[in-house]
Amino acid sequence: MNYRQGAVRIKKIEVMFIDWRRAHNCMATAKTGSFYLTETITLPAASPDGTRIAGSIDLGAYVNVATGQAIAIDQVDFVWQAGADYGNALNSMVASDGALTAQLTDLNPNGLFVRADNQSLIASGAINIDYTANLGTMTSDLFPDNHGNASLSESFMVVNDSLYLIGGNDNTISGASEVYVTARIRCRVVKLATKDWMAIAIQSTASDN
Repeated sequence: MNYRQGAVRIKKIEVMFIDWRRAHNCMATAKTGSFYLTETITLPAASPDGTRIAGSIDLGAYVNVATGQAIAIDQVDFVWQAGADYGNALNSMVASDGALTAQLTDLNPNGLFVRADNQSLIASGAINIDYTANLGTMTSDLFPDNHGNASLSESFMVVNDSLYLIGGNDNTISGASEVYVTARIRCRVVKLATKDWMAIAIQSTASDN
């Protein structure tokens, strides 16, 4: 876990696997340099256990079916902050021992978390909080949020027109202050060969279950 002033930032172990989203023979050409997309959702104060809050990012300006244009995601960071001063005291985010979780997907999960084998899952993050000790750990969430810094062949390719951010709390009521969950997404606009664009679209649709 890496901390920075005014926020809690989670970095996770990178586990690479090959599919059409990150295929080494996927013919992608970068049309832009790297840039960031961001989205923040707000978990209300004293939210009951199991609360889920949803937000979305419109990719309509970047994804184009006719030209094979898509978004290549290189990295996702999740940042948790609390209260009017956007602080990072973990015991201000929950009322007792529990967890805060976030997921980023490219299909609408209908306000719920998806299982980790869902192909629409781009990135996920979780903090398990020891309320008394004011300590946070990441114990079970090892999903890769760094897909490949140098090679487009390792990026997560998105051909859908929206991204969806879901956040929530488990095993505890959230704290007395609002909790803000922000996804910071480093990405590029790319052009895909027609067969690759179609393969990704088919896989994406097949995972919508």
